[in-house]
Amino acid sequence: MSNTANVRVSTSPWGPDDERGALNLLNASVRADVLQRADSSKVYDLSVDYFVGMPSFQGAGDPSYQIFMSHTPQGTLIDNLNHVGDDINRHVCYSGDVVFMYTHTGTHIDALNHFGVDGEIYNGYKPEEHLGSRTWNKAGAETIPPIITRGVLLDIAGLKKVDCLPDSYAITVADVQEALDKAGLTLQAGDVPFVRTGRMRFWPDGTKTLGNPPGLSLEAARWLTSQDISAIGADQECVEVGPSQHEDNWLPGHTHFLAEAGVPMVELLNLEDLAADGVGEFCLIAAPIRLRGASGAPMRPLAMALRPTA
Repeated sequence: MSNTANVRVSTSPWGPDDERGALNLLNASVRADVLQRADSSKVYDLSVDYFVGMPSFQGAGDPSYQIFMSHTPQGTLIDNLNHVGDDINRHVCYSGDVVFMYTHTGTHIDALNHFGVDGEIYNGYKPEEHLGSRTWNKAGAETIPPIITRGVLLDIAGLKKVDCLPDSYAITVADVQEALDKAGLTLQAGDVPFVRTGRMRFWPDGTKTLGNPPGLSLEAARWLTSQDISAIGADQECVEVGPSQHEDNWLPGHTHFLAEAGVPMVELLNLEDLAADGVGEFCLIAAPIRLRGASGAPMRPLAMALRPTA
């Protein structure tokens, strides 16, 4: 293992008030191009559904997903909490529910305030000035704009001709470059690469989907951000390889992407259908729930294959 990851918090090149980081690289002309070229005959839903007992990260004591009903038709008749009486409550059937979960559950995006280094988050925001009793007032999930851009599938499992990469396999720069070469693609500014390890083949079996994930090495993460990507994603729980290869940082990929490069991370994507259909580049449409100040939020990314340019 390496003794140091040498990750630091960066100052945004987009100014002292910036909270979007690399999402500033999203380009209106690219958006128009991918929407025009999108093959809408098949829409790929890259998200997972949420249900009680679903696999979720609980290694640091965070709660599992829970849903319970706060109103049922029979209960409404008995409780009359809406104060309209028996006749109307027999006639109108009322159901309602409440969800309780960690914001990093299921397919979700990590906001830039999720991880920092030495007491600061991206762009030098300090907790003494910007962290309240409930949330940060900077770089939360609500600052993430709708992401409509070119997505690129980095099918590393396909490259290695395996259903799923081995546990804790560290994806190298050479792996990423070879996957791009095999697909005949190059990364462009504002792209969002999605890394396929094969882990989602096992969903929803949490014993095989989560834990000791194959993922990006820190070197591969740094190479990807050097290509001016606007966000990054993967089909496992932390994008990077786990456990960490660096003794002084338990999630060096997170601190690099979020605090150093300002690149939001999308986790637990279902990339199996894209890979099965050989879709290497696609129109990506994705947006999180606008949870003000939250360090992450559920996201439902959609993809449509791109038609070749004329």
